Order: sequence, then C-alpha cells, then structure tokens
Amino acid sequence: MSAPLSPYHLGKARELYNLFNVFNALSWSFLTGNIITLFAMRLDASSTYLGGIGALLYVAFFFLPLGKVLTKRFSIIKIFSFAWIGRSISMIFLLFVPIAVAAEHHAMALQLTLLGVACFHGIRGVGMIGNNPVLSNLAMGPDRSSYMTQIQIINSAVGMFAGFIIALFLGREPPLYLYSIIMVVGIGCGIFSGVLMQKIPEPPVKPQAKTSTLFGVIKQAVSTPSLRQFILILFLVALVSGVSRSFIIVYSRDVFAQSDGMVSLYTVFGGLGNLLIGLVIKFLVGRIGAKPIFIICVIIGLAGMLPIVFISQNLSDNFNTLVLLLSFIFFILNFGFLGSEGIAQTYFLGLVPMELMLDMGILYFLVFGIAGAGGSFATGLFLDFLGDWGVSISDSFKILYLILVLMTFLALFLQKKLVPLGSLPLWGALEVMFSFRDLRAITLLDRLEKTKDSEEEAALLEALHDTPSQLALKGLLDRAKSPRLAIRMESFRAMETLDVLTEEAEKALMNDIIHNPFTTAYISARILGNHRVFAAVPLLRELVNSQDYMLAGEAIITLAKLQDEAFRPQIEEIILQTTNPRLKIMGVEAFGIYRSIHSLSVLLDILRVADPPPYLRDEVVLAMASILDIQNEFYPLLIRFLEDPTLAPTLALDEAEAAYEYYRATHGGWFRRRRAGLAFSNKQAKALQPGVSALVRESQGAPLSRWILELPEDLAEPISQVVLAEAVVNDELMAFERLRLLIVQWASQMLRVWTTTLKGNR
Repeated sequence: MSAPLSPYHLGKARELYNLFNVFNALSWSFLTGNIITLFAMRLDASSTYLGGIGALLYVAFFFLPLGKVLTKRFSIIKIFSFAWIGRSISMIFLLFVPIAVAAEHHAMALQLTLLGVACFHGIRGVGMIGNNPVLSNLAMGPDRSSYMTQIQIINSAVGMFAGFIIALFLGREPPLYLYSIIMVVGIGCGIFSGVLMQKIPEPPVKPQAKTSTLFGVIKQAVSTPSLRQFILILFLVALVSGVSRSFIIVYSRDVFAQSDGMVSLYTVFGGLGNLLIGLVIKFLVGRIGAKPIFIICVIIGLAGMLPIVFISQNLSDNFNTLVLLLSFIFFILNFGFLGSEGIAQTYFLGLVPMELMLDMGILYFLVFGIAGAGGSFATGLFLDFLGDWGVSISDSFKILYLILVLMTFLALFLQKKLVPLGSLPLWGALEVMFSFRDLRAITLLDRLEKTKDSEEEAALLEALHDTPSQLALKGLLDRAKSPRLAIRMESFRAMETLDVLTEEAEKALMNDIIHNPFTTAYISARILGNHRVFAAVPLLRELVNSQDYMLAGEAIITLAKLQDEAFRPQIEEIILQTTNPRLKIMGVEAFGIYRSIHSLSVLLDILRVADPPPYLRDEVVLAMASILDIQNEFYPLLIRFLEDPTLAPTLALDEAEAAYEYYRATHGGWFRRRRAGLAFSNKQAKALQPGVSALVRESQGAPLSRWILELPEDLAEPISQVVLAEAVVNDELMAFERLRLLIVQWASQMLRVWTTTLKGNR
C-alpha cells in the first residue's frame, strides 16, 4: 500500500488530475451524451432505440466488477488509463456511419452507432473501478468536499464550452460528416486524457475488513440502515435525473421541432446550470454539509419538470417565448439533477469508510447503472407504447414527466431520514443561504483558508469578529492554534461574538485557559462566562489564584456570571487581600454581577484602604448600585458628577427634591394623605430633604441614617438598611462624595418606590 501523498506531491497530482478532467470533459462532450442522441435522431431512430442508447450510458456500471477482478493483477491507475484510451478508440465505429448512410444502409448505420456506443461504455465501465479511489485519494484533507466540487466545476465549464462549440458547428441541418469531425476531436482528447492518467499517483488500497464478494457487499449495504436508505434514494434520483435530462432533448426535437443547432444551444444552458450548481456546492458544502444541498438540488430538479407537465404545444407559435422556456428547463434540470448526482457522491464518500470504498463504490455505480439504464430503456418503450395507442407526442411527454414528478416527491420524502453526517438541518441551511451575514462569513472563511499572509489573516479574523456566524466556528478553532499570538487573540475575539459554542469549542477554551496563561487564557475565560459554560466552574475556581492577574480576574467575573454563590466568600477574601488594583476592580465588578446584598460591607471595606484609586472608587459605587438595583438611575448621576465634582451637593439635593415632589404629586392632598398614611406620614416623607441637606452641607449623617432605618420592612432589605445607615454616619466613608450620591440616590428611589406602592394599594 502506497504512503499518503505529501502536500507538495498532492498539489502536483491535483494539477495533473485537473488537466485530465479538462480533456476528459472535452472527449465526453464530443463523443457521448447529447450529441449521440442528436446523431441517432438524424438516423430516424425510434424512441425505443433512443432509450437503449441512453441506457448504455448506465450499462457501463455493470462492468465495474470486471474492473475489480483486474485490480488483482494490475494497478488501478493502469486499468483506468488503458480503459480511457480504449473507450475512445472504440468510437471509431461511428466514423463509418456517414458512409453506411450514403450507401443507404440505414440499419447498418444504426447498428454501427449502437456498437460503438456499447463498446465505449462497456470499456469505460471497466476503467471506472478507479474513479472513486483516485478521487478520494486526491480529495483527502480538510478541503475534501471543496476539491471534489472543483472537479465538477471543471467538467461543467469545459462541457458548457464544448456544447457552445457544437451548437455553432452543427447549425440547423448539419450533414453527418460534421458529426464525424466532432467525434474525431473527441477521440483524440480521450486518448490524451488516458495518457495523462498514467502520471497520476496510485491510490492506496486498504485490505478489506469483510468479504469483498459482490453478494457480501450487497448484504452488508442492505443490513446497514443508513446505506440502505441512501441506495434507495440514489436509485430514484438517478432514474429521474437520467430520464428527465436525456429525454428533454427528444422532447425539444419531437414536440417543438427544434433544430440540432438549437438543441445544442440549449445544452449550453444546461452546462451553465451544471457549472453554477458546482460553484454553489463548492461555496456551501464545507459549511452546511451535503444532506441539505442534496435535498435542495432535488427540489430544484423537481421545479424544472413541472413546466413540461403543464405547458401547451401551442407555445411553439411564439418562438422567443419557446426558446426562453426551453433554455430555462435545460438550465434548471441540469442545475438540480446534476447537482444532486454530484452531491450524492460527496455524501456517499462521507458515509462509507475508506477501507470499504472500492467495494461500496462498485455497488454505488451498479445502483446508478440499474436506475439509469432501466429507466432510459423503459422510457423509450413507454413512449413508443403510448404512440402506438394513439396518444400524441406532447401528451406522452406530459404523462412521462408527471410520473417522474411523483417519483421525485417520493425521493424527497425519503431524504428527510438520511443520516446528517454533521450537516445543518434543511431549514438551518436555507437560513444560511438567505443570510447576508452567513454568506459573508463563508466568503471570509474561504479567503482565510487561502491566505498565506499573517497580516491579512488577522484582518480577516477581525472582519469575522464584526460578522458573527456559527459557520465560522471550525475555522476559528483552527486559527486559535496559530503560532502567532495576534492571530490566536483575534480568533478568540471572533469566537466571543458567536451565539452558541459547540462542545468541541468549550473543550478548546478550557484547554486554552490551562495552557496559555499571560496570553489568551483570560479571553477564553471571558468567553466561557459569556456563554454560560457551567462545566468550567471547577477549573475556574482553581484559577482565581493564578499569577496571571488578568486570568484570575476573568475567572472571578466568570464565576459571578455563572452565579457560583458557594464560592463568593472566597472571592471576597481574595479581593480584600490583594494589592493588585486591576484584580480589585475585576473583583468589584464580579460583586456587582453576583448582586448579593451580603457583599455591600465588603465593598465598603475596599473603600477604607488608604487612598483607593479613583477608578476603583467608581467601580465600588457602581457595584453597590447594581446590588441595590439602582444602577440605571445612578449611572447618569455619577457621570454628571465626574464631569463637575463641585456639583455633588446640588445633584444630591435635586434627587431628594425630585423624589419628594413625586410623593406630593401622588399623595399631596388632605384626603389622599389620610388614606395613604399607612406606613409613611407626610412628615416622614418630607424629612428626606432636610436629612440630605444635613449630609451634603453640614456633613451630618445622623438625620438621613434615622430616615433610612425607619423605612418600612417590606420596602427595603434589612441588611441594606443597616449597612447604608451605618455608612452614612461614618466620616471616613462619607469623605467619598460618590458614596454620598449613591446613598442619597438609593434613599430617593426608596421614596419613589414607596409612593408607587401606596398608589397601587388605594
């Protein structure tokens, strides 16, 4: 077994494989598919014959077991290469068809066509044994889905170009020798693609864990629910896809009498649909997964068949409308069903283990072959049968496509039960597809994966911070392992804006706070708190004593956000003992988050230390405001005070006066005072202003302290009453004008609350 390819050799092998696909797509477009159908129709072939020709495309898959037998004696690449050369050479039979027609041997012409096409697909089937192993080997790595889709894009783009050339070359009524010229070019391209294949590295073939007989493979697939479900869906989709796309050419010729050149032009629009769905899949598959794209593609294909069921043959009277409609149908059918075929293979490669890829790949193509061949041949017979019964060709196609529509609905019903394989649910995928934020995030992630510039990498991560999307999480986790500190920090910052973290992300963050102190650990701790990751509590408790004070502070704040009330007393001890001003500030912030009334005394003790820094004083009173539930009212007052500290007495008196005015406006009349005097007399309410005045003008806190202690029991927390009443008579604490303002604001708010309560009790 050969070793995995190094990044350099993988890149070189992909370049060769891409070139192989260019010439292979040219050969395919010039030798088979639409051009063969048009060629056979020029020979006046019946619908049954056309169905048989279409079936041969899928008969190739029945030769895969022969290819597998050959792998016991020859390498996969050698089988692949010689089969591709041989299949191209076999099409020489078709070069003699114009001679047979000229000699009026029409039966021989049809036989030569059938022989050449049969040999082409039979030999192709032998070589296809190498398709999945080669593609899987070259698509290894994190960009697996993206690279597989890139191959589809190459094939689609080249096929569209070839279809345009064919349309120009054939025109309206081309002679048969023009077909021969096109086929000569196709034979040459096919031989060259086979030669290129010989230069591609041999894929590793792992030993089979179970029996590799065809019966054993089928038995294993049928006994595995996920595979059994997928095989049934694949059968339905392959049948509908093959029949709908093959017979749309016959539909255009027989129902609307379109020329070979026009039909070839429609196939260009079909190629455009194939190209665009490839681009869409490449853009989305790595982010939303294969399953939702598979379902969406089938729905789009279904939409492409509905016009055929309902439009009238009279549409041919309007040439422009007819051209637009047929172009649209070709585009949508290829967009939907070729997209579904491509993404089905991506889904299959994710569903099947690598060691079973060879055998399960044979089963995959056999199912594809049975569906396509049986469907095409049965469709030809069905159309001839309807014609023999006198059904018009237009109605025959309506009946045919109605049956295909019903089969598609069945496939969609079954697709809902497919194993997700890490995909988003359908509605989630649709939300992504119609979300500007998510689409922009995907674009940024694609650029991030391609960039080699660390400065551009940091800029893209910053952009992801401004464009939060869950789809970015995996890419951010990858960048969080970067050797560059700036990249890691930007990755975590972008992760912080996400709504939800996965279990993998939570483990990565906890791992970061253990192994990366003094760098990004504090950011990870903050993210864990913001996202309420309770599993991190034991670890965070250990880190509150970390030498990295930023990490210790964030651990404390995170524990507060997680409401770890049992650990709050230890945090209070740490904050009282530490001399680090930043850690003290972060601890004070945590007390404001805890909002425990028991922390009020601790916060006042912090103010008692010698000359606390101004910002620490601000944080203390703000934390107290949060605990007292007056932060929204107190914060604007504090800002006004900081702008001009000389206004402190005026601001305090204004608060008391405003509260009393509110009381008077609500309970000011004699009749109302008598009814309201249940807990507070008018005299008591009026006493607030003198108490505040004594505090701010005379530094006498006793009147306000008595006023606080006389508050009704059901109005304020007893602990807060005692703590604030004691603080207001403490000269050391009352030296802080911030604290004065806080207590006055709280007292004024209590009067407002009491006033409102009495009003409600009337």
